[in-house]
Amino acid sequence: MSVNGTEHTGLASDDGVETIADELLDQALAERRALVQLCLYALDRASAGVVERIEEGLSSIGVTALRVDGERFDPSRHEAGGAVPTDDLALQGLVAETEVPGFCDRGRVLRAPIVTVYTAR
Repeated sequence: MSVNGTEHTGLASDDGVETIADELLDQALAERRALVQLCLYALDRASAGVVERIEEGLSSIGVTALRVDGERFDPSRHEAGGAVPTDDLALQGLVAETEVPGFCDRGRVLRAPIVTVYTAR
């Protein structure tokens, strides 16, 4: 309780000044974003074992890999990196392979996966 009899709630004051807690939260979120981006950069250059460990660590904080093999290619969600010709009509337009995994942070796409797509021969 403050000297004037009101409780301190930790919310921003009436004049719009952020509290220290708000500033620390903003800083922590910005640092988290920077660290996640650094992990993605390192992941692209790492060996298979290190990739697995980085992905496990990212997953533990809500950042998940997007491997979309077998899904229908969607240019709004996937980046085409190549094509594989096929005579199988059932495969046309499906993702044959995820070349570079994408990543999602609790539902927000950080980067789209780069994929190879089956196309008609």
